[in-house]
Amino acid sequence: QVQLVESGGGLVQPGASLRLSCAASGRTFSSYGMGWFRQAPGKEREFVAAILWNWGATYYADSVKGRFTISRDNAKNTVYLQMNSLKPEDTAVYYCAADQIITRTTLWNEGAYEYWGQGTQVTVSS
Repeated sequence: QVQLVESGGGLVQPGASLRLSCAASGRTFSSYGMGWFRQAPGKEREFVAAILWNWGATYYADSVKGRFTISRDNAKNTVYLQMNSLKPEDTAVYYCAADQIITRTTLWNEGAYEYWGQGTQVTVSS
């Protein structure tokens, strides 16, 4: 069983930065692939970024590539999402997700993740 708790959301102006954190419980955090998804009002939840457990390979949605960076600190059981150059269209609830068997083929699909956090609100507005 893995429990995920996100933090770091807030209200920022366009062009600002935020860093989201996702703290995970469990002793085998390093063996889990981790993902970030987001859901804007009236829209479906969408993939943002993921980092696999082996070699730390990272993957990004085209909409955030070059602006967002996902990373993990296995010693702290935490995954991060550094978000730079934020835009109003980045406004959403951001969710952290984890699974032991996601691959580079399945990581884009929210159905591939077994564990989810409660989400943290990010609002980008002037």
